[in-house]
Order: sequence, then structure tokens, then C-alpha cells
Amino acid sequence: MTARVLVAGIGNVFLGDDGFGVEVVRRLSDVELPPWVRVVDYGVRGMHLAYDLAAAGHELTIMVDATMRGDEAGTVYVVELDTSASTAKPCLDAHGMQPDVVLNLVGLLGNKPRRVLLVGCEPSVLDHRMGLSPEVERAVDTAVGAVAGLIADHGG
Repeated sequence: MTARVLVAGIGNVFLGDDGFGVEVVRRLSDVELPPWVRVVDYGVRGMHLAYDLAAAGHELTIMVDATMRGDEAGTVYVVELDTSASTAKPCLDAHGMQPDVVLNLVGLLGNKPRRVLLVGCEPSVLDHRMGLSPEVERAVDTAVGAVAGLIADHGG
């Protein structure tokens, strides 16, 4: 069965809370999901994610990442990303994982993803160390629940 939903864990585990998305998809491996859901740890492989988005035609993509919005550390949020127009400068940054850079790469590959949601978490620590801060660690299960809820809503 072709995956209708792609869940993309994004982040660098060597930069503290930037590993949030990677940890969320790791924990999702213990959750029973429908067969039409594909969960992938992309880490820092932005070009790989862009290629998958351009080639596969998923109905829904859920990116999971640590993203600074100015909220309290550990705050989890869901944001729908605008895929109608690229705002990023044309560049090929194979390790750039910011959602706008990835979506721009998809455009450069000649496609446009359908619906893209970001399940984000406000980081506390983004320095050269492994492991999540206590605030972000506590937010991982919240994010797992949010992703599972988005998948259930999409399937219904």
C-alpha cells in the first residue's frame, strides 16, 4: 500500500534539543499506526526529505522539529505550512532542514507537496551536546500524541 501520510522526524541529535523530531519518530515506532502511514527519521538529510516529498505525492506530510517561536521551552504546537509559494531563496543546502528550505527544494525538483503540517517544540538548549533538555524531553510524549491525533483525523 502506498503511504498517504509521511511523518518526517527532523533534527540533529548532536545539538541538544534539535534532536526533538528524531526522538519523536523513534517513539512513534512503538505506536501502532495504519499501514498507509510512513514514519522516517530524516535527521539532517534535507535533500532526501525534499526528494521524497517531490516524488511520492503524499496527501499529508507531518514534519516534526524543534522550532523557535519565542514560546516557553517545551511548548508543542501544530502549524500548517504554506506550500503555495516558495519564500526561500533558490539554494541547494543538502543539510538545511528548515521547513522553508525543504519546501523550496521540492519546488526546485519540480513538484509541490499537498498539505504540510509542522509539529514543533520550542527548544531550550541548542548547543553541541547530545540529549534533550528536561523541558523538551517532557514534550516528546505530547508531540507523539499530537502526531497520532493528526493521523487519526486524516484517516477519518
